[in-house]
Formats: sequence, C-alpha cells, structure tokens
Amino acid sequence: MKIFNFTQEFANPIINYDSVDAFYKKIMRTVEPTSIGFMYIEPGGVVGMHEAPVPQLFIVIQGEGWVCGADKEKIFLKTGEGVLWQTGQAHESGSDLGLTALVLESKQINLA
Repeated sequence: MKIFNFTQEFANPIINYDSVDAFYKKIMRTVEPTSIGFMYIEPGGVVGMHEAPVPQLFIVIQGEGWVCGADKEKIFLKTGEGVLWQTGQAHESGSDLGLTALVLESKQINLA
C-alpha cells in the first residue's frame, strides 16, 4: 500500500473565476468506470480483511482511524490522509473514534 496526503497544504491555489482563498487538489481523472462513495465506520467499527477487487483509494474526510495490510501492522490516518490499495492487496480498516472516508474504486486510478 502507498500512503498519500490530501490536506490543503498540498493543494494548488485556484486563481481563475475571481477566486479568493480557494484551493484544489486533483485526485484522479478516469476513462474506466469508477465507483465513488462514502464509507462510515462507527466508533470501534472494522471493515474486515479482504482483497481489493480493483484499485481502491480510501481518503479520510472526517475523524480518524487505521488501515493495515496482510501483515496486520496498523497505520493510523486522520482527516486529509489516504491510502491506495492495488488489485489483490489484502487490507482491513477500522476506527476507535469513528470516521468518514471517501472511497474510489476503478481499474484506472492515476494519482498526481
């Protein structure tokens, strides 16, 4: 798995359209069909170990939690941080306090 940071400090200023104090961080552009949704993990919740059927991008947008691979070594994530799992990578996620994540699934995920 590869860890990414999606917080504002890595975003570019939007200078068009008379914009003020606005920033944009591109996640990806797809040609292949893409599933985009929210995942909500309640306090103490876990999404059990499974293999990614296609590349999966998991971005924490609220709260905090953890992810791990087949080695079961937990990596803690907070708002603005994310992880990309490739097809076939076993993974699990959970949260002690609860989290909301944006989840993108596609055969084609190209992160900038």
